[in-house]
Parts: sequence; structure tokens; C-alpha cells
Amino acid sequence: MHIQKWFGNVSPTSLTLLEHQLGAAWLFKGTDIVMGDNSYKTFELNVKKEEPTLVPPAAETEKGLYFLSNLDQNIAVIVRTLYYYKSDSKGNEDVVEVMKKALSDVLVHYYPLAGRLSISTEGKLIVDCTGDGAVFVEAEANCEMEEVGDITKPDPVTDVKLIYDVPGDNNILEIPPLVVQVTKFRCGGFVLGLSMNHCMNDGISAMQFVNSWGETARGLPLKIEDISDTTKLYEEEEMVYRSFCFEPEKLEKLKKKAMEDGVLEKCTSFVALSAFVWRARTRALRMVPDQKTKLLFAVDGRSRFEPVIPKGYYGNAIVLTYALCSTGELLENPFSFSVGLVDKAIHMVSDSYMRSVIDYFEVTRARPSLAATLLITTWSRLDFHTTDFGWGEPVFSGPVGLPEKEVILFLSHGEDRKSINVFLGMPASAMKVFEELMQI
Repeated sequence: MHIQKWFGNVSPTSLTLLEHQLGAAWLFKGTDIVMGDNSYKTFELNVKKEEPTLVPPAAETEKGLYFLSNLDQNIAVIVRTLYYYKSDSKGNEDVVEVMKKALSDVLVHYYPLAGRLSISTEGKLIVDCTGDGAVFVEAEANCEMEEVGDITKPDPVTDVKLIYDVPGDNNILEIPPLVVQVTKFRCGGFVLGLSMNHCMNDGISAMQFVNSWGETARGLPLKIEDISDTTKLYEEEEMVYRSFCFEPEKLEKLKKKAMEDGVLEKCTSFVALSAFVWRARTRALRMVPDQKTKLLFAVDGRSRFEPVIPKGYYGNAIVLTYALCSTGELLENPFSFSVGLVDKAIHMVSDSYMRSVIDYFEVTRARPSLAATLLITTWSRLDFHTTDFGWGEPVFSGPVGLPEKEVILFLSHGEDRKSINVFLGMPASAMKVFEELMQI
């Protein structure tokens, strides 16, 4: 299947503009990955995939160009997630039909996801609302879901088989905004694998779409009927991926440690954990004392804009904030020092700050440098666990790999969603040190 079948002609000029603007803005592929605790597994998941089809909106939708904001432009990476479902009361016989129909219906409201990315005359990403539709692939696994192993521990070797990669996708112009794979297992369960371009939505908006899709599959009216316009160590060593669980008791211990010297009066779990992980990763990577190290993380701007962004807004409303200091300052000062930097970074985000970020990107179109940087992405508050297509809530849902080596994910864990899993990849020698530092 040739890529032109999906996208028509993409001009070399457009591709050059995109590559110049975004650099390596797509998710790495074809990398040999060792998954820590899962590297010993002998079971191999085999998945038979049918030919991809297109699922267009069920009704006529608006055509033309859909302009992306500067906040959208800044994060054009592919985010891939998996949702595992197994119901005691129903099998997977009709799951493909149900999911396709509901997707077609919900795309009427989220019609830009049925379009294709392009480049404007100003060299910016835009969406051509063609109505072509999302790419949909039906697949079958050679086993029962239980044979896959511990699905709560990300395993890229297995997980990538549950996600469809469009052949020949060399850059993001060749990847539709929404790609779906539904994989049926012999036990009656199934996995929904999604690939979505971050330029179309942030985490909150993405879950708004997915949950609307689920409500449609269950015959419920949409809660929101309209959408708005809107380096050497790494090269020499094998990458190892691990996840570390922080239960409420550990999080509380971290908060007490942050406040024990009396400098801080209060501290949140996110701030304490972010500072703790930042320090540990910096030490594990053996950064020299006078090197500047930076922590980046996203802050939801919906309630910080003036006026506030109304509920139901679909698009990116997050901005990156940062903490910056030398490695020596970070590691030699008390824990409260790094915690204070993170807390200050959060409170720095105001209406004027966010508008300044938008204006800055308009002028420079510069993406933040990731040199000596840790970028934390927090998914622990997103409603992945509530997405219900009629088979109940997912047994498990989560990401497929990491978009960049500098990224760490915070994921909710446990039935009460009060624990946080820290998922990251590091060179083998650094990961060994990091693991030791996680023992608190």
C-alpha cells in the first residue's frame, strides 16, 4: 500500500519546510529496546493485521483549512496509547463494527481529526479538513490477553505490535492525525491502539475526544457537542526502560522530606516527586557540577488564562514552564532547594506568561532545547481509566514508548489511582544508579 493512497501528493518544498521547522518531531521507530523486567520473557505476541481502511465522518463536515495555534505548533509529536478491555458480560465479536460506527459518528464533531496535515505559506502546520477520515486497522492476536504478561509494565517490543504504523511515514505530514488499531484476543478481550498527533490536542483534549467516542459507542449523547477552533552516553550504551511505583506512603515521605528543614510550609506530591526524580536523573547521568540542568514540564493553562478557557475547548492549552540551576546547586543543596524551584516554576505561569509564550513562538518558532534537560509529562490526572465503549472500563491503558529520551512519564497506578508510576528510559549504566536512588 503506497503512502500516496492516503495523502495524495506532498510537495518536497512542504517536507523541507516541515523538517526545518520541527526537526525530528516524530516518534522514533525501529529501535532495539530492552525493557528491563520484561527482557526475560520468552512468549512472543503475534498479531495478524488486516488491510487498513478509512473511517470518514458520518455526515458532511466543514471543509477547508483549520489553523493551529502557536501552542499547537510547538508540540507536533506522535503520542501512542493502548487501552486493554475485557468484559465478563460480552465478547469481542462485534467490537470492530461498534468502534467504527461510533468513530464515524464522533468525527462529525471532531472533524479536523479526519483531515490531513499540511504546511501553510508561512511555513506553519495547518490541517486540511478533507474529510478523508481516520485510518482504521482490524487485527487479531494469537493468544489470550493474560499470556501477554504484566500489562502494567510498558514493553515496547510487544506494545508496538498493537499500534499501526503507516508504511513510509518519514515525517508527520505523512501520518494522519488519527490512526486506530483494534486487536482482538482469543479470550474475548481486545486492545485499542491509538496514534494521535499532539499538535491536534493536549492530554486533556485527547481524553475529551476518546471519552466522547466511548459515550457514542454506548449510545449516550456527547457531553460536549461542539469543538472550538482553536547526545554520547545515549549513543554508546543500550537504552534500558524501567517504571518505578510511588505509593501514597512514599509520596507522603517525599513531601515530609521536602519540608523537614523548615524552609517550605507546604508541598504537593507532584512538586516533591518531580524534584526527587530531577535530582536522581541528574546524578545518574553524572553531570558535572558547573553544567546547567533544566526541568521542563507542562502546566494546564485553561484556568490561568483571563478570561478562563471554557469547558469543552478542544486543542492544546498547555504551556511549558521550567526550573533551571547548575548541577552543583541541584545536588549539593538540601532537597527543599529543588522542590522550591519546581514550585516557583508552577506559580510563574500566569495569563501574561502564557501570552508571552505564544508571542515568542510566533516570532521565533523555536522549540525548547532539550540539552541537559528533563521533560516530565504528567498523565496521572488524565481520565484514561474512564473510557468505556460498552465493554466497561479498560483493564489497563497507557502509553506506547517515549517520544524523546529526555522525557519521563508520570502515570496513575492502582485501583484507587492514588499511586504514581514513573516511566523512563536511560543508558544502562545510568539506570543502575537511578534504580539505587529510587530506594527511599
